Amino acid sequence: MTKVITYGTFDLLHYGHINLLKRAKELGDYLIVGVTAEAYDMARGKINVTQSLSERIENVRETGLADEIIVEEYEGQKIDDIKRYGIDIFAIGSDWKDKFDYLSDYCKVVYLDRTKGISSTSLRAEDNRLKVGLIGDAPWLDKYRRQARFVNGMEIVGVATSHKESLAKGLAALPLVTSNIDELLAAVDAVIISSDPLLHHAQVEHALKAGKHVLCESPFALTTHEGEALASYASEHNLVLQDAIKTAYSTAYHRLCLLVKGGKIGKVVSVDATCTTLRYSKDDNAVSGANWGGMGEWGPIALLPIFQLLGTGYTSRQIVARGEKGYVHEGEFTKIDLVYPNAVASMKVATGVKSEGELIVSGTDAYVYVPAPWWKTDYFEIRYENPADNKRYFYQLEGEGFRYELITFVQAVSTGRENSYITRDISSALCQIMGDYYNNPDTLRID
Repeated sequence: MTKVITYGTFDLLHYGHINLLKRAKELGDYLIVGVTAEAYDMARGKINVTQSLSERIENVRETGLADEIIVEEYEGQKIDDIKRYGIDIFAIGSDWKDKFDYLSDYCKVVYLDRTKGISSTSLRAEDNRLKVGLIGDAPWLDKYRRQARFVNGMEIVGVATSHKESLAKGLAALPLVTSNIDELLAAVDAVIISSDPLLHHAQVEHALKAGKHVLCESPFALTTHEGEALASYASEHNLVLQDAIKTAYSTAYHRLCLLVKGGKIGKVVSVDATCTTLRYSKDDNAVSGANWGGMGEWGPIALLPIFQLLGTGYTSRQIVARGEKGYVHEGEFTKIDLVYPNAVASMKVATGVKSEGELIVSGTDAYVYVPAPWWKTDYFEIRYENPADNKRYFYQLEGEGFRYELITFVQAVSTGRENSYITRDISSALCQIMGDYYNNPDTLRID
């Protein structure tokens, strides 16, 4: 019996895919089809997949051409599969010509002509793209525009800002540049908000009531009640409202959380996260109007691993802040300590104090170490008492996580299914603790 194997994402299955599967089937007696998992696609930088893995597997199954379907999950799996299944022929589309010649050491390699004029990419492009507007003055706002170019199904068409003079060149060249949010909302289907957290609630509410989907830099609001009210309104009106914390969408960071929750380091006893920068100065007035300082920029990022690994049920907390209240970059330094029934956590964020920007998760069997800048996680270590047992993990990170965040948002809008990597309870907890910081109920201040 001649065994044939082929691989693909098989997103938005079309007759080009079917023709390829038919030709692969004709090469032998038994066809195995490998469907690529989302995590592997993301790790190799392919993030424009529209359908879930289960949907894509079912699409292949329904063709009746596959005798067996497997999932491709890691680099080098093709060689393992060829050996494991006793494969005689590896078949792949001709657009991969010469790329898999190395497999000829293990089996025959055949490149099949692709059906001209049809591809998943072209099908996605034929759909009406989500027209997206940007709202805010953050110095990193242009990163959304740049990374959106790699995401099928969306188009950045304009920006609403109160600081037109400080816009990056790419943003200033957008078709619509305005200081009037209503003008922007009239031209888009969705918005990305990256502004002073004190403005978030009003801006999110404004966009939702205009019938627009919203991706907002966390938090949505500065009280749990307001945040939950916004989420409820979005749900009731079939609108997507998602937190934007790019770190949550890093493949490496997501893998780290899964390993820790799976008991890889034993019971988690402590989480410590630090995010600092000195790129702002006290007299710097050319930061695109970004005057919300360290806590507004870094707070939700530093709190994310704490809430995702320990939950939101802390029993006490202390906030300590340094920086002249009311000055342009008030959040010069902030430290928050949280106490849980069986664990503790600490986060430090700053724009006027420098420290090692690392993440450390301490457990009863081992600890996780993520070097600076941990919020752009592409590598981490699990360290044991015996260094010989240490494990290192590497995952490719494209676009600092912005790309993955954007594709998740587009998928949520197109499918109508909530798929944010930040759960509602964490979103609410971020609203609460960020509100506590801004409202200063019992914040300790140091000189």
